[in-house]
Amino acid sequence: QVQLVESGGGLVQAGGSLRLSCAASGLPFNIITMAWYRQAPGKQRELVARITSGGSTNYADFVKSRFTISRDNAKNTVYLQMNSLKPEDTAVYYCNTGLYGNSYWGKGTLVTVSS
Repeated sequence: QVQLVESGGGLVQAGGSLRLSCAASGLPFNIITMAWYRQAPGKQRELVARITSGGSTNYADFVKSRFTISRDNAKNTVYLQMNSLKPEDTAVYYCNTGLYGNSYWGKGTLVTVSS
């Protein structure tokens, strides 16, 4: 059974930092691409960052130089280090991956950035 479990969200002041974690199980973690998405109230879900099995990364323009995605294959975990947070970063952050045509999502973790 595939499970993606996010953690690390919370309330932070603008300019602060948070690190999100996503623990994966039921998948061959070391060969899959992992991604973080977010969904703000009243908005569509959007890609934040992605990391391939080989460690290549790409980011949405709105988080470049502020967020860093990384992975620890020994722990089956992907991270999102978020620095210089802004109120507009407030959203539910979701972990995502895909395998054999199936897409898997975690339940999300809420990040709230106060001004």
